[in-house]
Amino acid sequence: MKKLLLSAIVFTAFASCKDDDKINNQDINYAKLPQEFPFSKLATVNGVDVINGGFGSGAAAHPTRKGEFYVITDRGPNTDYLNGKKFLAPNFTPTIMHFKINAEGNIELIKYIKLKTPSGQPITGLPNPAGMGSTGETAYDSSGNVLGTDNYGLDSESIVASADGTFWVSDEYGPHIVHYNADGVELERISPIGVNTGPRKLPAVLAKRRANRGMEGLCITPDGKTLVGTIQSTMYVPTKALATNTTLTRIVTFDIATGQTKQYLYKQNGGGSDSVCDITAISSTEFLVIERDGNYGSQGGTKKVYRINIAGASDVNGTDITAVDGMKINNKTLEQSTWDEITNAGLKPVSKVLAVDLVAKLGYEHDKFEGIVYLGNNKLAVFNDDDFGILDDGNGNPKAKILPKTGKVDKGTMYVVDIQ
Repeated sequence: MKKLLLSAIVFTAFASCKDDDKINNQDINYAKLPQEFPFSKLATVNGVDVINGGFGSGAAAHPTRKGEFYVITDRGPNTDYLNGKKFLAPNFTPTIMHFKINAEGNIELIKYIKLKTPSGQPITGLPNPAGMGSTGETAYDSSGNVLGTDNYGLDSESIVASADGTFWVSDEYGPHIVHYNADGVELERISPIGVNTGPRKLPAVLAKRRANRGMEGLCITPDGKTLVGTIQSTMYVPTKALATNTTLTRIVTFDIATGQTKQYLYKQNGGGSDSVCDITAISSTEFLVIERDGNYGSQGGTKKVYRINIAGASDVNGTDITAVDGMKINNKTLEQSTWDEITNAGLKPVSKVLAVDLVAKLGYEHDKFEGIVYLGNNKLAVFNDDDFGILDDGNGNPKAKILPKTGKVDKGTMYVVDIQ
C-alpha cells in the first residue's frame, strides 16, 4: 500500500512538472496587452491618493520561466523640496514585483520581494550618508521635517534576475550595484572607489553622476557573465560647470567573476534633459536601450529604443580606475571634450540604430518608460514608471499624475511591441 501511494505521489509530481514545462515553453498570449498592474492605495497625503505603484523603474525576464517577469520600484513617492526631496512614505521599502502572464493572457501577481539589509531588515529609499553614496540631497517628510539617512538606502532603478535565483539591482545614489538573494537580502554592494562600501569597486569617476541621474539601466549578457549598466545623463566631470558635452553619457560593464570593469561612450540624440534609461541584452555585444525626454508621448515627447553594439567601441576606462575624473584627452575630461575632439583622439562611441519609436508605433502617452525586456524574435516588452500616481505641484506637495490624453491617473502598464 505504501509503495502504491509513493508511486502515485511520484507520478503526480512528475506529471505536474511536465505540465509546468509545457506551460513554461508554450507561446505566451500577449494579445490582452497593454494591461495595467494590479494596484492598491499606499497612502493619502494632503488629500491626494498615492498608489502602491512605481513598478516599472526597471524590468527583467525570469531566467528560465517564459512569461514571468520582475519589475522594481525606485526609492518611493517623492516631491522636490528645498535642497532635496519630500519622502511622502518615509518607511517605504524599494520592492520587486514578480508576476506572470497567465493562460488567459492577464497579468497575475506572484509575490512582492522587499529589499533588505545584510541582516534581513527592510531598507528604505532614504539617501545614503556622506561617504557611502550621498548625492547631497536632504530628505524631508511630507510636513517638511528633516529625516535621517540610510546606510543601505537605495534609489533602485533597474534589475537583473540571475539563473541562480539572485538579483542584481542598480541605483542612482552611489551609484551602487547591489547583489540580493532570492528573498531580497543584500549579499554584496559594489560602488565607485571612494564610496565606502564593499571590497569590489566600480571606477571612481562614476561617483560624479548627477543627483537622480545615476545608473538608470542594468542588464546581464546571455551567458550570465557580465553586467551592463547605463548612466542616465552626462556626469559632472570634472564639475557641473565644465561638463559641457551634454549628449555624452557612459555604459559600464562589470565582469561578475573577476570584478573587471570597462566603460564605453554613448552619444544621445537629444541633450541634457534627455535620459538613457533601461537596457536589455540581445547578445554579448548587442543591446537595446531607452532614450526619452520628460514630456508626455501624447504631447510630442520622445520615447525611442535604439539597438546598440559595443563591439567596435573604445574602452574608456583608462589605466587608473581610481582617478576621480577618469580618462582624459588633451588634459580635458571626456565630458569636457567635443565629439570631434573625442574622434580625433581615436575614441569611438557605441554604434546605434533606431529600433522603435513608441509614440509613432503605439501612440504611447506616458511621460516615462523605464523598463524594457527583449523577448526574442524582435519583440520587446515595455514598462512605464507611474511615479506612484503623483506629481509635484510646484510647491513640494503632491498632486495626482493625470495623463493628458485620457484624463486618468497614470498607472504602471506593460506593453509588447515589434521592433526593427
